[in-house]
Amino acid sequence: MANFSKSNVPQFSVDVYQNEYLPEGGREVSAIVTVSSTGGGTVGTAVAAPHLYTAGQGPDAAVVVMVDCSGSMDYPPTKMRNARDATSAAIDTLRDGVHFAVIGGTHVAKEVYPGNGRLAVADSATRGQAKQALRKLSSGGGTAIGTWLRLADRLLSSADVSIRHGILLTDGRNEHESPEDLRAALASCAGRFTCDARGVGTDWEVKEVTGIASALLGTSDIVADPAALAADFTQMMETAMGKEVADVALRLWTPVGTEIKFVKQVAPTVEELTDRRTEAGPRAGDYPTGSWGDESRDYHVCVQVPTAGIGQEMLAARVSLVIPQADGSVHSLGAQGLVRAVWTDDMVASTSINPQVAHYTGQAELAQVIQQGLDLRKAGDVDGATAKLGRAVQLAGASGNADTAKLLAKVVDVVDAAAGTVRLKARVEEADEMTLETRSTKTVRVKK
Repeated sequence: MANFSKSNVPQFSVDVYQNEYLPEGGREVSAIVTVSSTGGGTVGTAVAAPHLYTAGQGPDAAVVVMVDCSGSMDYPPTKMRNARDATSAAIDTLRDGVHFAVIGGTHVAKEVYPGNGRLAVADSATRGQAKQALRKLSSGGGTAIGTWLRLADRLLSSADVSIRHGILLTDGRNEHESPEDLRAALASCAGRFTCDARGVGTDWEVKEVTGIASALLGTSDIVADPAALAADFTQMMETAMGKEVADVALRLWTPVGTEIKFVKQVAPTVEELTDRRTEAGPRAGDYPTGSWGDESRDYHVCVQVPTAGIGQEMLAARVSLVIPQADGSVHSLGAQGLVRAVWTDDMVASTSINPQVAHYTGQAELAQVIQQGLDLRKAGDVDGATAKLGRAVQLAGASGNADTAKLLAKVVDVVDAAAGTVRLKARVEEADEMTLETRSTKTVRVKK
């Protein structure tokens, strides 16, 4: 858990967008909560923010890179070379003072650098030594990702730092351990470090890779062409170097009689948080959001309130940002927002849908129907897949999600985007289908 003084924390803010008006008998209140963190270091540069340092120490961060070294990484032979080059590029992006290690992953996890259960501290010498060690990486063996994650957790926990981050690359399915073993590994690592996961090529399982990133509050993506790995790894490491505050939780307090129906992140990606709640005292719960740099994210909060009469109003929920500490105490980040409910007989007011709520409800549905459509397509249900992916095209167009619309157009022929009329393509490149599935949860921000 993070330990710091107020002087080394960026400024957080909370803004709430909602229609607080309910008709008589109305009970459901929806709000979009925008959380922003500003005033920290510059993301994407090798220059550290001064507040990341404490007296006599380097940046408050540790990173472990997990590289798939299974036998399939030899097909084609350039794939392993690209993975080595990408890891070298990531190491070059590390700031001086950051703790780091490299793991080679097969059916077992091996320390490539520095070894002996330790983390190295980044400087010109250790970066050079790590890149030298990478030259010895060769492929052979199976794939057991849970063992890679457990070793990464042991290494990261050895550093007295706030930011702990993993980068994981795989090119195949997790065939040498059971799904239960991977789930158990993810459960033991959740909340201990964040992890970005990447699938290279097209022989890996999308739901496995996205599931790893989701459980560990990181990003996931496909790198269909191994030659693009170096640029992707550099960007991932730059983003990791921009993180300054770890373990931030969205705390929701609700009054007696009010029930939280769901909490989900809706931008920059859709991420369900409802089941990740941890109790935080009477009528309060914490929802994990991971590590933050200079950035903004949106959350959809839906609560069910008791019925009340016309003219009455109540506080439906109070949103705040906290960092739970190891000793059970809580560090407040100072920002909070209120979700309100007001009962009215004005039909125009009570039936109006807030633009932010409407937009993100559509984005969440977009992610869902893409997943459903692709699953139905794989199952051979042409009519079902056509209907779901047609709805996806309609939603992507209506919300201005141009990137998703382009990906959909590689899987279906669009007849009428506004009406959602499409035909499934007879031939679809596997990389195109996997890219659509992997990126289906990426959203566009509402135009405020």
